Amino acid sequence: MTAAPLELEAIPAQRRERGRFRELVRRHPTVAIGLAILAMMVLVAVLAPYLATVDPQALSPVHRLRFPSQANWFGTDNLGRDVYSRVIYGARVSLWVGFWVAFFSTAIGLAIGLVTGFSRPVDAVVMRIMDGLMSIPPVLLAIALMALTRASTGNVILSITISQVPQVTRLVRGVVLSLREQPFVEAAIAVGTGFFKTLGRHILPNTIAPLLVQGTYICASAMITEAILSFIGAGTPPNIPSWGNIMAEGRSLFQVAYYVVLFPAAFLSITVLAVNLVGDGLRDALDPRLARRM
Repeated sequence: MTAAPLELEAIPAQRRERGRFRELVRRHPTVAIGLAILAMMVLVAVLAPYLATVDPQALSPVHRLRFPSQANWFGTDNLGRDVYSRVIYGARVSLWVGFWVAFFSTAIGLAIGLVTGFSRPVDAVVMRIMDGLMSIPPVLLAIALMALTRASTGNVILSITISQVPQVTRLVRGVVLSLREQPFVEAAIAVGTGFFKTLGRHILPNTIAPLLVQGTYICASAMITEAILSFIGAGTPPNIPSWGNIMAEGRSLFQVAYYVVLFPAAFLSITVLAVNLVGDGLRDALDPRLARRM
């Protein structure tokens, strides 16, 4: 007897959610454009074996350095490997690294930032460590960490994550410091709310919006950093067809086979642009006052 009214109440709620999403897309079209491009890149990565590709590691010296044609859409490299197939499969590496770095760095930075921002003794120690890490450029820190380990995708994710955590920590700490003195937080402490319960119920929800925006920029930065590491030989193993590896192999042949560098660079640029468009749109949507000032 009570199921029908509940179902009727759920329908307007679903309509309101769809209406909010349509309103977000209408007011901030960059979110829709970025998500569409990003979704297309994800589909390309997932459906790589079904997009008229061949084995990206298959060698064919007889067909080396062939310009783009009907047989090889993006041409071939100096070992006769199909550049189109290598670029399509390379999307898997960049997206995998970008998404996981964004997830791990935001999760770790969120946990550290919440505790340091709300506890002065912990803040005095931990933030000095974060300041030390932030004094080193992220790319150099990632190179140093990769030099201590063997080349692998997992180690690339780990090294880039460590280099990005201090930025997230400082962002979350700043938000917590601004909220710590608010009346609703002081009231929660006054009535005896526990430390972690105060963080989870009153502080954490207010950090989600800036953290989402920061996560998109970290994702884009991680893709670029992975390409840089692979380009200089400090990232993924050479046998893995990542965009950085493809560009590194084609840099010495740029004057005679520019397409080997052109196509992976174009795919990397488009993907990073899509992620940044999503981040810009979310920033404007979550902070309308900033959008009006700009």
